[in-house]
Amino acid sequence: MQKKLPIDYTIVFILGCLFTISLLAIYSGSGQYASGDPSFFIKRQLVFIVLGLIVMMVVAFFDFELLERWTWLFYLGSIFLLVLVDIIGVERNGSKRWIDVGVTELQPSEFMKIFLVLHIAMILSKIGKYRLDFKPSLWVLSKILFFTIIPLYLIWQQPDLGTTLMILFSVAALLLISSLSLKLLGILVATGITGIGTLVYLFLYQRDILESFVEAHQMARIYGWLDPEGYSRGFGYQLQQALLGIGSGQLSGSGFREGYQVQSGHIPEAHTDFIFAVIGEEFGFIGTSLVVVLFFLLIYRIITIALQANSLFGMYICVGVIALLTFQIFQNIGMTIGLMPITGLALPFVSYGGSALLTNMLAIGLVTSVHLRTKSYMFGNDEEE
Repeated sequence: MQKKLPIDYTIVFILGCLFTISLLAIYSGSGQYASGDPSFFIKRQLVFIVLGLIVMMVVAFFDFELLERWTWLFYLGSIFLLVLVDIIGVERNGSKRWIDVGVTELQPSEFMKIFLVLHIAMILSKIGKYRLDFKPSLWVLSKILFFTIIPLYLIWQQPDLGTTLMILFSVAALLLISSLSLKLLGILVATGITGIGTLVYLFLYQRDILESFVEAHQMARIYGWLDPEGYSRGFGYQLQQALLGIGSGQLSGSGFREGYQVQSGHIPEAHTDFIFAVIGEEFGFIGTSLVVVLFFLLIYRIITIALQANSLFGMYICVGVIALLTFQIFQNIGMTIGLMPITGLALPFVSYGGSALLTNMLAIGLVTSVHLRTKSYMFGNDEEE
């Protein structure tokens, strides 16, 4: 029997399209930051892409179920790196999120999001597929909250609101599709809705209370999001310039390296956080629609793999990856077009950056490992318990 290569051709094709768009947009949008060498960032991104593909294939080669007993080690290692950030981390733009390792900078919170998903997937897979009663569910939830709160606190202190919200979203997604008591899940949903409603109320009527526990620059981002024209000299500037760029792109865009907003340097972080604005201005509605369709196909493919998985652990891994990617995609595109507040989350597989790309490729490697080890049976494919 011929052994299958550790790749999923559908996913590889989608990633190839996204990487091509990424390299074009990075080359066009990074000119204002590349001193002397206009291809500086694209060369580095090519290195990250090659390393990411190697990481994906290596992870896909190993049986993901063997990781089940080692998730706690990955978790503890990530916690150690997050603590290390506070001690020797690199500070930039008021945030301390990176560790300088010489050739590049690592962002430990990027690795934490993957390894936390792995650890929670392990915990939930242990309880099986049958619905638990309320009290056993409460014990499992307590363990998950304990393992979640520690990294959330460390990441919040950096401060990194975007990654904090991403982790919360992924943990919530895993809980909602788990075998925990429906009564407990109902309480969690009601608590979440109440919490969001309370924040909205505080912002509208008791803003001084909200400002007492939310960082000043985070409040400024919210003001800039809600009123970009009124805060055009501050945090509203990025959004206003991005909207001008995307709007000017119209149907087919102004052309590669012909976008005025991008090439004049009016869009900050054009090759990282606001790369979607580069695509919108220079490739127009057609270019942005292509990116959205590619992301939709990628998520759909991972959903298919999750539904076909024989292993509960593998299914939970896929759901966690879906949640992580969906949140990043929605948040990054949403902040660029004014639907969401501005955070420092990159557009997966498109924005320039090493840590984010490597961890996302690691996540895809895990999904591929699940897919390659899923077997079809004539009379069902549920795993034995």
